[in-house]
Amino acid sequence: MSDRVVIVGGGITGLSTAYRLLADAQPSAAPDVTVLESDDHVGGKLRSVEVGGLQLEAGPDSLLARKPWGVELCSELGLGGELVPPSTGATHIWTDAGLVRFPSGPFGISTHPTELWRWPGMSRRGKLRALGDLWRRPRTDEADESLGSLLRRRVGDEACDRLVAPLLGGLFAGDVDLLSVKATFPELAAWERSSGGLIRGARAASRASGGKAPPPVFLRLKGGFGRLTEELIAAIGSGRIHPQTTVTSVRREAGAFVVQTREGEIPADSIVLASPASVTADLLDGLTPDVATSLRRILYLSTAVVLLVYQDGTGEPLPDSSGFVAPRGTAAMTAATLVSRKWPDQAFGDRAVVRCFVGGAGTEGLLDRSDDDIVKSVCRQLATVLPLPPYAEASRVVRWSLAMPQYEVGHLDRVGEIERSLPPGIFVAGQAYRGTGIPDCVRAGTEVAERVTSYLSDLPSALR
Repeated sequence: MSDRVVIVGGGITGLSTAYRLLADAQPSAAPDVTVLESDDHVGGKLRSVEVGGLQLEAGPDSLLARKPWGVELCSELGLGGELVPPSTGATHIWTDAGLVRFPSGPFGISTHPTELWRWPGMSRRGKLRALGDLWRRPRTDEADESLGSLLRRRVGDEACDRLVAPLLGGLFAGDVDLLSVKATFPELAAWERSSGGLIRGARAASRASGGKAPPPVFLRLKGGFGRLTEELIAAIGSGRIHPQTTVTSVRREAGAFVVQTREGEIPADSIVLASPASVTADLLDGLTPDVATSLRRILYLSTAVVLLVYQDGTGEPLPDSSGFVAPRGTAAMTAATLVSRKWPDQAFGDRAVVRCFVGGAGTEGLLDRSDDDIVKSVCRQLATVLPLPPYAEASRVVRWSLAMPQYEVGHLDRVGEIERSLPPGIFVAGQAYRGTGIPDCVRAGTEVAERVTSYLSDLPSALR
């Protein structure tokens, strides 16, 4: 009898886990894999919606190229040639003077003091404080700290709030004064230790490229990331995947486990919980209440994506920019992507297509407003900084309720303790733990599949 593995959660992590369990197994020893997804849609946030006759990404529209796992999976599934770089790499930030281009250098940290001094997005006082990073002594304590603590200590409050935090904190929809450096951007702490500061560290990182043109930061999959979901489903086998199947409990039985759903019971030799931390906590309450308590300490924030399609003739006037980020409190949105500039498509014609992001730390209250109010606010503000009319021809708001886990200080220690305290045979994976992007989820699926395989290989035959 084949080993029975039940995966709870049919997002990119759960699908990657199932794929890897089957792809890496010998045909005669392939496990019996079942994927359970409570929603009617498989693929989690990888989905598109129709706006103005166009199919636009409602979730992630690109993956980080510097993290190889997403690219590798796409290539393995025959989609590698369909990954394309953005048409423009210019990124801007919302300032009192309008949209200003970011300084050169990784993470918005300039590698050139002269460039930083000339940058118009901060006061002279703020720039002097930021340049103090060049002579300020590095921290020697390697304990975790907040991202904001590191940034404020090195480059000051203004550079943190007006330059770096909108970019780095925005990727997690979080508050930099709560987010863990080790869990989000450990490179920054490494720069301080190895180079003595952030500016020198950014410069060293740039020099490490050997003077070559930097590779694209992001890659998009032609046709949308729903294609990745489709290829994974085809490789796994649709018969192994069960949408609209809600798991209500997990229990031990006869040396194995039973997964209880509303439709019935499913026996399992091993279980992978690739569900949000709160759902995983509810399922583990009866087996390991201490782990459930720790899981509930992982907080989530709500966000929304506002998709805008403007009328003909609005595309060409847009600037050569991939988009902008906005410091907290300056705009209704935290960021905007000029889709028709960054990812041009013949289907757009000469229509401007824009994706805006609202919600997240400190601004979740905006999500209490109606879709119409959100769209009007965003369009009105976009028109003050971009050559766009004060309204869009078509729009859609996609809400992601409690969808962004927050990696607060000490997060990785908490995750390590959760993983060590799980009952043998039960594993957790997903956005809540060691990375929120597509590549991180793919890596998590691969790693947990390896751990499941190792566990099953050591399982006494009498318990199978």
